[in-house]
Amino acid sequence: MRIGIIDGGYMNADRIPSLAKARVLMARDMVYPYGDDVYGELSHGMMVLSCMAAVDSHKYMGTAPEAEYLLLRSEYGPTESLYEEDTWAMAAEVADSAGVDVINSSLGYALFDDAATSHKYAELDGVSTLISRTASMLAGKGIVLVCSAGNSGNDPWKKITPPGDARDVLTVGAVNDKGMNTNFSSLGPSQDGRVKPDIMARGGAARIYNAQGCISKANGTSFASPIACGLVACLWQALPDKTAQEIIDLVRRSGDRHATPDNVFGYGIPDFWKAYQMGR
Repeated sequence: MRIGIIDGGYMNADRIPSLAKARVLMARDMVYPYGDDVYGELSHGMMVLSCMAAVDSHKYMGTAPEAEYLLLRSEYGPTESLYEEDTWAMAAEVADSAGVDVINSSLGYALFDDAATSHKYAELDGVSTLISRTASMLAGKGIVLVCSAGNSGNDPWKKITPPGDARDVLTVGAVNDKGMNTNFSSLGPSQDGRVKPDIMARGGAARIYNAQGCISKANGTSFASPIACGLVACLWQALPDKTAQEIIDLVRRSGDRHATPDNVFGYGIPDFWKAYQMGR
């Protein structure tokens, strides 16, 4: 299975021992002026990668340690602007051209430095923003997008952040170790009434590797997303005849709240063994 990660940088991912065996096929910068070294940028993408690819005997194993990875940088850390939706779309195109099966995106955009360009709730329909319109195309191209719901639950915005409103994707909110929603996890539904988030995964005090190469705790739907993403890749590997949309549907239907979804938990915490059994 081939997984593309769209993020903001992968600091020290080429130096951390637990990632030494990660099968990285490509590392590419989409942010102009293009750099040669995404491993010297922000560490956020490295922490996301660790959730799926890190292996440390008797201590840690990511959710898809034997997958192939593309590390794509689209996020420019110092500012927030619509430009980053363009670079995200560029990264998605590169991932598609390289034959990825699954994309993880732990990025979201709603409010920008230029307030006049910030998004509005009315745009959360999966097609109004460039980033969500691009994301909504991916399943039709044979790619499952797993993306973070956003960390706006405690903020005035509160809602999911694009591309979390996209259609035919798996938008992931965050729960803690007791399976309760974290207070920062962004809320749904989409503007056109679709259930959002789609599923939930561990994002409260999630275990990740930090830039110093140590196991650490981190909060964020940014980490709930890759934890789920790796499992989605494993599920699809086990059910190779399924389409992207069928895999998305199986994951939703395996959620512990599938019968009564809501705008906090979505379809709930998925049971991937149940999804596999249903898929067989």
